[in-house]
Amino acid sequence: MTRATARRRVVRLDGTERTPRPDALAAEEPLEIRIGGQALTVTMRTPGHDFDLVAGFLVGEGLLHRRDQLAALRYCAGSDEAGANSSDPNSYNIVDATVREPDAPPLSANRNLLTTSACGLCGRDTVEAVRTQVRFKPADDPLTVRPELLYGLPDALRAAQRTFDSTGGLHAAGLFTAAGELLCAREDVGRHNAVDKVIGWALREDRLPLTGHLLLVSGRASFELTQKAALAGLPLLAAVSAPSSLAADLAEELGLTLVGFLRGRSANVYTRADRVLSH
Repeated sequence: MTRATARRRVVRLDGTERTPRPDALAAEEPLEIRIGGQALTVTMRTPGHDFDLVAGFLVGEGLLHRRDQLAALRYCAGSDEAGANSSDPNSYNIVDATVREPDAPPLSANRNLLTTSACGLCGRDTVEAVRTQVRFKPADDPLTVRPELLYGLPDALRAAQRTFDSTGGLHAAGLFTAAGELLCAREDVGRHNAVDKVIGWALREDRLPLTGHLLLVSGRASFELTQKAALAGLPLLAAVSAPSSLAADLAEELGLTLVGFLRGRSANVYTRADRVLSH
């Protein structure tokens, strides 16, 4: 199987000193996602938790929202005839999903492109097409949290970032309970991949919708991350960096609480601030 890190010889510069030494890099490799043997898309990701990634991606595509809709996931070898009879070595870079009773055709079904580790929902025809896929209603979620709970989330997520400790080059996403318990943390070179891995874990654990839960991301909060959170039924998305204007617009429309610049003992609450109690 592929690894989340790779080793490489580097020359360390320190003033006028030059020191050769080994260094750890975050791995980035392509993952082809298939549904019933048909290629859907290719995403650049950090290997690891690939089945969670695919499951979460399919939730984010509006294809499914229940555990029983995902009949199977399997790695394939590299040829079009991949499977038990294929002589090709298995690169673990192709995952085929079997889906029962999909909610709708995937939003990316009509595009044939590479999804980069930074791309997320690039290539979708319209923002409106994304909005219509949201099944759950974050606005109805009764979740409330205290500021002290929010302030503790980044340190809890940072403590779970094992690969980041050795590479310094990965984004992270963490799923928390309303009491601040970290249920699942995932890392990846792509922000949206880390979120897909968390949501895919929740789907495979039969936890959707994620009513009463919080999602924290280590970077900025973009439109696609807000949309993924809403599709999973999350009422609150927090980020250590800034949200985009479109992310705030979507969060406001859907009634999702969007928190940005969550650092130390401060944060900005952009939408549904009533969920963050003052006492």
